[in-house]
Amino acid sequence: MSNDEVPRVHGIGGVFFRAENPEATREWYARHLGITVDAYGTNFAWRRVRAPEKKGYTLWSPFKKDTDYFGSEDQQFMINYRVNNLEALVAELKGAGVMIVDEIQQEIYGKFVHIVDNDGRRVELWEPVDEEYEKMLEAVTD
Repeated sequence: MSNDEVPRVHGIGGVFFRAENPEATREWYARHLGITVDAYGTNFAWRRVRAPEKKGYTLWSPFKKDTDYFGSEDQQFMINYRVNNLEALVAELKGAGVMIVDEIQQEIYGKFVHIVDNDGRRVELWEPVDEEYEKMLEAVTD
């Protein structure tokens, strides 16, 4: 089994956090820190160490304070982890008793599922299709 088939995390796909006013937060970061933003935030481009020909992105995105996307209202942020072989990873996690929040969702730019970690935090797992995701990008900060 190649490294791309081993069911595991291989990077951070996104950092999502609650903001009182997401638009103002995006604008503040653009103005003061030079981040290029769109309606979702920004994407930071990078290349994989063991496969530098493969480009990836990490999304930085403020969400509305009252979002239910993170699960609990007490959870102020959520990390999206880039994974290989999501179906196999979910099977392993189920076998280990990890709470799987929803069914795997397929989008053109990848597969997603949410799990809950040992401290009760919702975590998003993403098996990306980077070539398709890259076509959608409006804001990249490099």
